[in-house]
Amino acid sequence: MPPVSEINRRALLGGAAALTAATTIASSSVAQTGAPSLKGKSILITGSSSGFGYDGALHYARLGAKVIASMRGLPRPEADKLKAEAVKEKLDISIIEIDVTSDEQVAKGVAEAERIAGGALDILVNNAGVGYAGPIELQDMEATKLIFDTNVYGPHRMARAVLPAMRKAKSGLIFNISSQLGRVIVPSAGHYSPTKFALEAMSEAMAYELVPHNIEVCVIQPGGYPTKVWVNRNVLAKQLKDRLSPEQAAAYPALVSRMGAEDGSGRSADPMDVPRAIAEIAAMSAGTRPLRRAVHPGGKPQEAINKVSSETQVAMLGNSPFGPWVKAVYD
Repeated sequence: MPPVSEINRRALLGGAAALTAATTIASSSVAQTGAPSLKGKSILITGSSSGFGYDGALHYARLGAKVIASMRGLPRPEADKLKAEAVKEKLDISIIEIDVTSDEQVAKGVAEAERIAGGALDILVNNAGVGYAGPIELQDMEATKLIFDTNVYGPHRMARAVLPAMRKAKSGLIFNISSQLGRVIVPSAGHYSPTKFALEAMSEAMAYELVPHNIEVCVIQPGGYPTKVWVNRNVLAKQLKDRLSPEQAAAYPALVSRMGAEDGSGRSADPMDVPRAIAEIAAMSAGTRPLRRAVHPGGKPQEAINKVSSETQVAMLGNSPFGPWVKAVYD
């Protein structure tokens, strides 16, 4: 048995999962060199056509994982490029189609991912997301529905699809990619912060509720990185701008003038920071992983809010019937 300090905190609540927890801890996948190993883990990623998803697919596979990289609209050049790199490096990467806004594609895609994995997935990385720009008042229902459908309902669809098998296996890990703007707010980012705030809340509720099932949830909070998200954001913001009436545009002239013109070119942080953080956390022993991880070489204003939030949750619910779940997530 491992030392008491290393016992999986969730397994203590699950009772019957204690033996599994001990085995997991005994075979912790963090190498003595400090480089994580993901050998033996199956990982499904959404939004793998670019950015954190594309880079992550290669990174996790290089660390030994069986990666199922999903993206919309197959066939597409990005899928061909990823497959070519996988073949060149002899990496275990399968590419499947999932549009996270489609109930049918999510169900079909997760079933295919579980077939490839040979059972329950070890890890889900909810990476797919979109952004807009402009004042909240000017976000029409077309823009509002798309961003909530992608950034909130998408991760919810994916979680609901993978959780039955994870619960049966009594193990699993879900990463939800949020943002600094899931905790702090800047004007004229449309519904981006509202969707990421919702994702943060959904993730935390799931983290508590999944404690008895020995499944963990981790929220990744990146700062601004020079990924293709800016290109996609500009396309969507320009389309929204073109739909505005003259009266609407005149109400916020300075903010409207920037819509579709912000390319993120001033950002120089390494996008690989995010896959590296995910791999590090994935390689940790079950029960020791953080609920949230801020990722950015610069300022991390969300960390102060994370701290206050955790203290408030424990103070509010620590002595309630939900106390063991909350403490399991934060201890």
